[in-house]
Amino acid sequence: MIKQFFYDKHRKPYIIAEVSQNHDGSLGQAHAYIDAVADCGADAIKFQTHIAEEESTIHEPFRVKFSYEDRTRYDYWKRMEFTPEQWKGLYNHAIERGLDFLSSPFSIKALKMLDDIGIPAWKFGSGEIFNDVLFKKALETKKPIIISTGLSTIGDIDQYIEKIKSSGNEFIIMHCTTAYPTKPEQIDLNMIQTLQNKYGMNIGLSDHSATIYPSLSAITLGARVIEVHVTMSKYMFGPDVKASVTLEQLKQIVEGSEYIHIMLENKGTRDKLSKSAQELKLMFSKSIYIKKELQPGDIITEENLAIKKPYIGLDSAEYYSVIGKKVNKHLNKDDPLFLEYISE
Repeated sequence: MIKQFFYDKHRKPYIIAEVSQNHDGSLGQAHAYIDAVADCGADAIKFQTHIAEEESTIHEPFRVKFSYEDRTRYDYWKRMEFTPEQWKGLYNHAIERGLDFLSSPFSIKALKMLDDIGIPAWKFGSGEIFNDVLFKKALETKKPIIISTGLSTIGDIDQYIEKIKSSGNEFIIMHCTTAYPTKPEQIDLNMIQTLQNKYGMNIGLSDHSATIYPSLSAITLGARVIEVHVTMSKYMFGPDVKASVTLEQLKQIVEGSEYIHIMLENKGTRDKLSKSAQELKLMFSKSIYIKKELQPGDIITEENLAIKKPYIGLDSAEYYSVIGKKVNKHLNKDDPLFLEYISE
């Protein structure tokens, strides 16, 4: 599925549901998210693969001090870990439900493990893209690369695009704002077209607003991939919940993206009307009718004409051209006026 996206521009937008750590370290919850996301109609489910010993120390500070049970950020990452066998089980479950399985690696060991289970592409978050060693290892797999730009300048984007092109990987750039949750004034959707114009390629949106609005708006601007954090409920526990959409909102994004895609597939021309529109035009149009009884030889005036439905007689555009002429037959009120009923 994900490979098709890079080649088929007429495919509907690709929707990624980002679970991140919203499973809170529960394998059962992680599997439950797979079923829920599949039921919402998304294209992919995405996790984050953390191995505490490989990426963190006990000195790492909390981005948000939220945990009731983790003494340090290291402890939190440790609690988020799954074994390789458990990750393989999640991967298989996602494939069974028709989802692409994605997970962002945060260490070389995590990347190798995900590569071994068959992950189809790499997603780099706004911060991890600056991990040159990890990025190089991902490029060596030759798999597609999806990159969020929330902490990148245009100069930064230039540099990693050059690296990707040199390696030959497929890739897409995701406009992103690194704020949790993101306020509307921070999102700057105009960046989507800025990036499209500068790089001449498909652009996506990675959104943390916890609403449906940026995703749907971005699609109208040409975004081809949408990534949103998702939660079972706004009352769930975890640092990303406040920046996540609910399952109901995810379904709205999926349905809305398909609706918008169909609308945008039209060519933006109106040289001729469709058959259904032509039929409706006739139904909604009016023609010239007789307003009161006329005898042969009577002169047609504005006082004895009306414009009414259905469209049977002379078109209303002929209204003024028949004024002053005579009728050649007896006509009753609400009779349509035809050209053959008129004499000079």
